[in-house]
Parts: sequence; structure tokens; C-alpha cells
Amino acid sequence: MKMKLSALFAAALALFVLAVSAPVTAIAGEKVHRIAVHVDQNDPRVMNMALNNVVNLNKYYASKGEKVIVEVVAYGPGLHMFRADTSPVKARIEKMGLEFGNLKFSACGNTHRKMSAKAGKKIEIMSEAQMVPSGVVQLIELQEKGYSYIRP
Repeated sequence: MKMKLSALFAAALALFVLAVSAPVTAIAGEKVHRIAVHVDQNDPRVMNMALNNVVNLNKYYASKGEKVIVEVVAYGPGLHMFRADTSPVKARIEKMGLEFGNLKFSACGNTHRKMSAKAGKKIEIMSEAQMVPSGVVQLIELQEKGYSYIRP
């Protein structure tokens, strides 16, 4: 009987320690969704679809009381999405950058260097976008961190 009580006490203590050390968000039941959106086409329809996805994700999870973090990653021809001079969705990105605090735009540094070299001048990227070394690597690293992958 004494052995059973000791085992029961040890199990209860282990559960208590796990509960106390668990992140607050897990205890509170708050769910956070992390989503990476991939754009690699210079097509206004694809870019708008990606931005529509972001808006819809925000609305859906807000209606459920859940948080969402979204990162839009553009490389290759899709980098035009973030180019200050050629973006067909520039006004939307500017507005969304102000509207959604949970949204990040990442521009591929490899593509930027190649586009700049081809143009013979540095291509300006919108202020809402941050430069990352590689768009492909960024997508891989986001997925390794648990982000869900979306490609419109």
C-alpha cells in the first residue's frame, strides 16, 4: 500500500510540474496558426489571390477567437509583388501592412540581386517588405518552424 501511494504521489507531482511549466498559451487554450504564403509568379491574379487568402485567414481565425501569423514570401518573377516600381498590388500591400499587425512580407535577396544587376541599378523594394537572403530557404525554415504552406 505504501508503494502504491508513493507511485501515485510521484505521478501527481510529475503532472503538476508539467502543468506549471507549460506555456501560458497552452494553459489558456489559445491557439496560434502560422502560415507561409508562397508567390513566385508575376501575375496580378496570383498576387491578389495570395492577398485575398491573407484577408480570409485573418477574418476566419478572428471569428474563432484564434490568432494567426502570416508571412508572404516572394521570389523569382513573384518579386514584382514587392517592387516599388512594378507592383500591381502596391496599394493593397500598403493598406494591409497598416491593417494587420500579424502580417510579414519577405522579399528574396537572391532574386533582388539578379533583378538589380539586369536593370543596371538597385531595384527598390516596398518599405513593407523585408529582404531575406533566399525566398526558397525562408519557406523551408518557416515550414521547419511549424508554418503551414499555402501556394495560391
